[in-house]
Amino acid sequence: MPAKDPNLFMLGSSHKFASLVEREMISLPAEKIESFYEGLTSISSMRECLLLNTCNRTEIYGVGNGACPLDEVRKYLSDFRNLDSGFMDRHFYQHKGEAVVRHLFEVTSGIDSQMVGETEILGQVKKAYEDARTRKLSGKILNRLFQKGFQTAKWTRTNTGISRGQVNLGNVLSDLAKRIFGKVENCRLLIVGAGDVAESTMQSFKSRGCLEVTVTGRTFDWCPLSRRKPDELA
Repeated sequence: MPAKDPNLFMLGSSHKFASLVEREMISLPAEKIESFYEGLTSISSMRECLLLNTCNRTEIYGVGNGACPLDEVRKYLSDFRNLDSGFMDRHFYQHKGEAVVRHLFEVTSGIDSQMVGETEILGQVKKAYEDARTRKLSGKILNRLFQKGFQTAKWTRTNTGISRGQVNLGNVLSDLAKRIFGKVENCRLLIVGAGDVAESTMQSFKSRGCLEVTVTGRTFDWCPLSRRKPDELA
């Protein structure tokens, strides 16, 4: 079982530990993920690894080869993103063994999300897992861990009320706008930012008849909308 492996670890930061500006400093731009993985796998004691990189969280899951390389991974990420040790201490958390399993289950089920019960995170975790598998970086331990994480998410959403009501922030925002302004049909919407929430908000308003959406922000190289073609945003 993954929980019994002494070399199972994770290092990460999320909306609970870092502001939006600080998360921008931590999150990996899409074009740097390849080189990040190259450096991560060059750590001699690394056996398996997986990167979960969203607008709300950046987490590295791994399994050591005879020793837990958590300290090496921490230093590598610090150097890669040019983050000093004080910043790492304030804005990062880390777990080993059973605590990693518990944390991942909370993430996949939406308990650890900014909006408790939201469903987008499960898709993001599945995408990160498939990416690691494609790179042949996820082995026996991480495969079992993440499969159990997906099963836990399904059980939680089926057997509890965590997903009742609006648990998609984009839908919540469009419903709130409709209550305030009376209608959103034929409106013009300005979205500041280009992350996952911006994408779900855009989709929600468009499905309710929004006439035009304008997206703006300080930087777009690390979030989903920046990688969409113009016709996909129309």
